[in-house]
Amino acid sequence: MDIKGQLAAGALKMVGRLPLRWSRRLGSAVGRVAVWSRGDNLRISRINLQRCFPEMPAAEREKLARDSVINTAITGFEVASLWRQPWSRAEDVIVRVRNQQLLTSGVREGRGVLVLAPHIGNWEIFGQFLATVGPTTSLYAPPKIAALDPVIREGREKTGAHLVPTNVRGVRALLKALKDGGIVGVLPDQEPELSGGDFAPFFGHPTLTMTLAYNLIQRTGCKVVFGFAKRLADGFELVLLPAEQAIFSEEVKVSLAALNRGVESCIAEAPEQYQWEYKRFRRVPEGKSGIYQKQRR
Repeated sequence: MDIKGQLAAGALKMVGRLPLRWSRRLGSAVGRVAVWSRGDNLRISRINLQRCFPEMPAAEREKLARDSVINTAITGFEVASLWRQPWSRAEDVIVRVRNQQLLTSGVREGRGVLVLAPHIGNWEIFGQFLATVGPTTSLYAPPKIAALDPVIREGREKTGAHLVPTNVRGVRALLKALKDGGIVGVLPDQEPELSGGDFAPFFGHPTLTMTLAYNLIQRTGCKVVFGFAKRLADGFELVLLPAEQAIFSEEVKVSLAALNRGVESCIAEAPEQYQWEYKRFRRVPEGKSGIYQKQRR
């Protein structure tokens, strides 16, 4: 019996009973402890922000790093509530949806819509929302803690989303969903394996970028939008932004550069809510960058 797994699942369910405002307060407290302890999340966030915003005043960049760590912790606690409580409660905290026509027009036309959702704000409520607009398919990798799998699946599928594995079979399912006129959600800012990516500028630096979106676009002619759930004081604003025309280019590097610019545009909307602790720059065209290695004292 996996005692640790059962305890983790039990803790998630317990937190999931809390109203969203209390989840946020608890997450904020945990995030502040993480900042105070000066752990890896803060260290990596500082490295990424220095790389992406070298001209930003140091004090402003430090505040952004700390706010990002706190927001990431808040997201984690919000997710428990969003997974465990009825969708009707989540709907109550969606204050507005910006540019919803970008999504609904594609669905009405029967044209597949690829939604690129970076790690900003709360991507779980955004994914749940997509499935209320039309048939939605997304990739899913089971967590390392097996006991959490049914809890996560139930939460992500509650509004009708279809989860598929992160392998060839899953990619085929994404292609079929787009060709059938459905919605496909993809996280575009995860570092892929070398075989599944190419280098394109991201905040001015060549960054290994997934080619999955490029392949889906080229093979289906789908519509493409960017989207995320921005945290507000009284709930969430769901934001949809148009993709550049260049993302449809047959030249892979042109398309990937447009994809990364789209992610940058989303980040500009709420930079403190981006998950800056992710090791986005581990690889460079010459090999591993080594920028995240701890300095010896």
